Amino acid sequence: MEVFPVHKSDEEWENELTAQQYHVLRKKGTEHPHTGEFNLHFENGIYCCAGCGASLFESSTKFDAHCGWPSFDESLPEKILYKKDLSYGMIRTEIVCSSCGGHLGHLFDDGPTATGKRYCVNSISLSFLKS
Repeated sequence: MEVFPVHKSDEEWENELTAQQYHVLRKKGTEHPHTGEFNLHFENGIYCCAGCGASLFESSTKFDAHCGWPSFDESLPEKILYKKDLSYGMIRTEIVCSSCGGHLGHLFDDGPTATGKRYCVNSISLSFLKS
């Protein structure tokens, strides 16, 4: 079992998060597309992990990928861990918070910017600090 800087028991996570946050962040669930609070959100600030508050993405890296989930072309340095995900008969790259291990979404190599990356993130796994 991987140990992260922010470590809590499953029971502690379940008590601190909403049912939907727990399902996504701790059980690797996915919210329905086009339903999340941050899908079409474009204010200036920092997107953080809803589980532990760690800063993850700057608003300047967010773009509308028309996929139904918030999309970013770059994360803040060393804030994301990348894991091979073979679920549902696909080969994908899961992205998790490097501070607490919370599931954020997946990384794809089809981004429209110079990075070529699309961090496809569940809104429910994020919070936002306006600048």
